[in-house]
Amino acid sequence: MNFEIENNTNYSVVSSHVDKLNAANAPDLKSAVITLNKNAVSNIIIDLSKTNYCDSSGLSAVLTANRLCKNSNGQFVLCGLQPNVAKMIQIAQLNRVLNIQEDLSKAVKELL
Repeated sequence: MNFEIENNTNYSVVSSHVDKLNAANAPDLKSAVITLNKNAVSNIIIDLSKTNYCDSSGLSAVLTANRLCKNSNGQFVLCGLQPNVAKMIQIAQLNRVLNIQEDLSKAVKELL
């Protein structure tokens, strides 16, 4: 399973278990966040601590999660960025748009 979902009282965590978030698996991440949103989950954390690479389709899935949370008056937090992924996000200037936390515990604190 590429993405594991852990549902909590006020939020859900989507943990990536892929080394590369790319066109091969980004649609799975996108569908996971869309399903969560349809099930009235408006606070989502995506943990990319096990992901060392992310391409534009991966970034698109992350942006979809961000938009869905905002549209449902919730919060989106991205955490656990590895150096290459963080660099991609900075190049795309998404660090100005996204709520990025160092690790999962800080991401959870951000939502509480």
